Amino acid sequence: MSDKVKPLPIVLATTAALVAAIMSAMVFGSVAIPVRDVVCAVLEPSAAAPGVRVIVWVVRMPRVIAAVAGGAALALSGLQMQTLFRNPLAGPFTLGISSGAGLGVAIVVLASGAGGVLGAVAEGFGGYGPYALVAAATAGAAAVLIAILFVARRMADITTILILGILFGYAANAVTTALLQIAEPQQVQSYVTWSFGSFAGVTWDQLQAFVPVIAAGVLLSFGLMKPLNALLLGERYAETLGMSVTRSRFAIIATTALLSGATTAFCGPIAFIGIAVPHLCRFALRSSDHRILIPACAATGALIAVLSDLIARLPGHDITLPLNAVTAMLGAPIVVWVIFQRSRVHSGAAQ
Repeated sequence: MSDKVKPLPIVLATTAALVAAIMSAMVFGSVAIPVRDVVCAVLEPSAAAPGVRVIVWVVRMPRVIAAVAGGAALALSGLQMQTLFRNPLAGPFTLGISSGAGLGVAIVVLASGAGGVLGAVAEGFGGYGPYALVAAATAGAAAVLIAILFVARRMADITTILILGILFGYAANAVTTALLQIAEPQQVQSYVTWSFGSFAGVTWDQLQAFVPVIAAGVLLSFGLMKPLNALLLGERYAETLGMSVTRSRFAIIATTALLSGATTAFCGPIAFIGIAVPHLCRFALRSSDHRILIPACAATGALIAVLSDLIARLPGHDITLPLNAVTAMLGAPIVVWVIFQRSRVHSGAAQ
């Protein structure tokens, strides 16, 4: 890391920006609420106007908490996948976890009301209400996770694990596509809406499950700092340090699946945050040290997620943009920039 770059001020500045973004998300929306009214509703709900209290506590606060947790989870998942596979374009959904979650949702949404086995499965999840979608996405993500962990325990080659994860994702997408083909238009629309990603549908009851799972995954990520740093120099180097590569790989994959799978289950498949944020942090901090990158990525991922959700709401308007459209507009330029930077580095090295 360059001596000119001090990570602590950057992390503190990012945290301050996150606090400002959270306040902005609480203030702005289809109806703007003065800052003093928001503070009053948060600190002393009984003294706030009933309408303000409902908007702050029922509509906006759960959405902001979900954005903070989901953004941090996706950024940490992407960081770990990029380090594990030594691939700058790896992301939290590289192993097919998102596709598995999508398949679970597709079975519930697209097969509800159908006869036969698919209809029975859908009815078992209770139709396709919010809780049923979460349960279905969790089941689908867990199925792919179990398959990936089974492979990870028995395969020594990390590239093989990556390829099989991608293949699992393709298989899940193939089944989802088949269900889309036979579904009714209204059912297809429900699935498409879920696939856009959103923090808006997460309720307080769901946060009681979502936040503890993400918190556990974040703590596990902090515990993986040393193995991740060792893997930067290759698996053979990590083994010379006495590290069990197989065990560490298993822990990294499990933690990533926990973070990305839970976020997908509750918020839908949210793109680009997991790929773009780690590169943004490496560039800003001029470091590959995970002792610095992990807290930085968590804070930056939460910041980008809150800002993306705020932009998607189009404050002052009654319409909402798809969240994935906003994250793609923010994240795609970062990924393009990374590709050009790597190309320039390789060109300079060749000369």
